[in-house]
Amino acid sequence: MSGQFIPFHRPLIGDEERDAIEAVLASGWLTTGPVTLAFERDFAAYVGAKHALAVNSATAALQLGLDAIGLREGDEVLVPTYTFTSTAEVVTYFGARPVLCDSLPGGFNIDVADARRRVTERTRVIIPVHFAGEPADLDAVNRLASSNQLHVIEDAAHALPASWSGKRIGSVSGLTAFSFYATKTITTAEGGMLTTDNDEYARRIARMRLHGISSDAWKRYAREGSWYYEVEEAGYKMNMPDLLAALGRAQLSKAERFRDRRQQIAKRYDEQFAHLDELETPPHGTACSEHAWHLYVVRIRTEQLGLNRNQFIEELKRLGIGSSVHFIPLHLHPYYQRQYGYRQGDFANAEDAYRRCISLPIFPGMTDAEVERVIAGVVGIAEQNRRRVAAVNLNVCS
Repeated sequence: MSGQFIPFHRPLIGDEERDAIEAVLASGWLTTGPVTLAFERDFAAYVGAKHALAVNSATAALQLGLDAIGLREGDEVLVPTYTFTSTAEVVTYFGARPVLCDSLPGGFNIDVADARRRVTERTRVIIPVHFAGEPADLDAVNRLASSNQLHVIEDAAHALPASWSGKRIGSVSGLTAFSFYATKTITTAEGGMLTTDNDEYARRIARMRLHGISSDAWKRYAREGSWYYEVEEAGYKMNMPDLLAALGRAQLSKAERFRDRRQQIAKRYDEQFAHLDELETPPHGTACSEHAWHLYVVRIRTEQLGLNRNQFIEELKRLGIGSSVHFIPLHLHPYYQRQYGYRQGDFANAEDAYRRCISLPIFPGMTDAEVERVIAGVVGIAEQNRRRVAAVNLNVCS
């Protein structure tokens, strides 16, 4: 198959982003300042939250969320095993225990019924992850939280812009963490945002993200600022600089357009893969939700193919098509096995999804020709290996 390599992801950066960055460079103020504050205001308005606080990663946003609710040593936090390590990693920073939960059968998001079985008197928080941009069942999550006096902190690293019951993700729960990593639906290269309607949470997060000093400390070198500050807490260094916020503001203005294009690609993939018995297309959520389509994850039916998931990925690469795997469940990693005693076989649904999943390219700058090349590659690999299996079966019967 001819053509240049199609990467798993390619950021879409235009003149608006370049102009915004040039304006910050020309201003002489590069670190956290007025552009970051403007990005926060824009973001809060976009998702419908009272407060949005910009930080240097979604990991930082999750950590600050746990700090805001007062997580302590010995507490437990319900976390899906099917997520990136940062979701559970931040729990360990407080001396608390991440309690892993299985995925829904046939899906990727947290199985709330499984989470319910794992609640103890030490459980303080549940962190649902909106995998691939498909909102988790927040009604079920909030029922569980309400009946057990739990805090809800949404991991929405994949979920901009997604919605639940007509409300944008970021305005539903007490705290919501977003990611602007290079491959996310909008990017600041590195960065994140934490949204909340709680004034006290917002005050503490603003203080703790910059060394625990007063919230206006960022402007102590500005004309209207003061050299004097007080350290109120032992905080962190998690602020976002204006250079990255400028990129984020420009990207946020395109978020709807970016999502519409990813949705178009997902629809095209669905149409072309629907006839393939060898593949399962991704879950689309429920009537209550709107998908962000950060990822498009197919699952292969290995019993109907003459190759496994890893071989399928290698075949795609041979055809000049990039792909990835999201994610290796946490309980399969050495740290979580060594530290908490998890083992292979503990979470059957998550393991099944992991063994069979492939994340295909889906990004707003993808051309129609690239989309068709991905489709042709996936369909071709499936059909070639289907024929091989059929031929083997025929020889056995004869």
